[in-house]
Amino acid sequence: MTVQLDGFSVSPKTFDGQTRDVYRRGSGPGVIVMHEIPGITPPVARFATIVADAGFTVLMPNLFGTPGRKMTAPYALGQIARACISREFRLFAANATSPIISWLRALCAEAHAELGGRGVGAIGMCLTGNFALALMIDESMMAPVLSQPSLPAGPSRASKRGLHLSKEDLVVVKRRAAAGVPLLGLRFTNDPMCPGERFERLREELGPAFEAVEIDSSPGNAAQIPRTAHSVVTQDLVDQAGHPTRVALDRVLSFFGERLR
Repeated sequence: MTVQLDGFSVSPKTFDGQTRDVYRRGSGPGVIVMHEIPGITPPVARFATIVADAGFTVLMPNLFGTPGRKMTAPYALGQIARACISREFRLFAANATSPIISWLRALCAEAHAELGGRGVGAIGMCLTGNFALALMIDESMMAPVLSQPSLPAGPSRASKRGLHLSKEDLVVVKRRAAAGVPLLGLRFTNDPMCPGERFERLREELGPAFEAVEIDSSPGNAAQIPRTAHSVVTQDLVDQAGHPTRVALDRVLSFFGERLR
């Protein structure tokens, strides 16, 4: 059943035989907003609204969960369990790309064909964070943002350094990065779901094309950010001028502007 979100239009999109609702708001260059676990929560919708109000057409596919439902621990755990058994997501794969990327690539291509311009942008968060990296294999993707990319899951060194990207796709991503398509990454320094090793790997593979925004969440940090902070631009955003999370959000908006206008 389609759920309405205040301020957004919604329409079904079918690619690869799969139909999903896509929420839309704003005008201007296209930005694909890929929500985090457990779904399009009110903070995610708020972020999408901020992006739209900054002069972009937001396209936000419903990948899992119930749009508009508030975050709770049981809700989040339930959606993680669903993702674990879904054929569309490979939560523990360090060197494989989730099948959902094919559907998202088609959405990017359609958005670019409709909206024109230099290309489209995308931001993924948590479980979808690495998806913005994988979308670089499509020539329409010009502004990928990885917010607390959390796949692959797992405590091993290979998992912490994993990019959730096939070796073949990594070759294409590195080629595009070397040709002048940069990436932006966001994380809290104390976040175990997005370990520092993952950003180090991105630096190793992509060099200066990868711009990292790492927000201090260590004990006693100056901004009093809790050690449990995870969602940079949504759940843990402090929307106050000068706060590190607001600075990070402003960088996301300026990155989209630089790359898409």
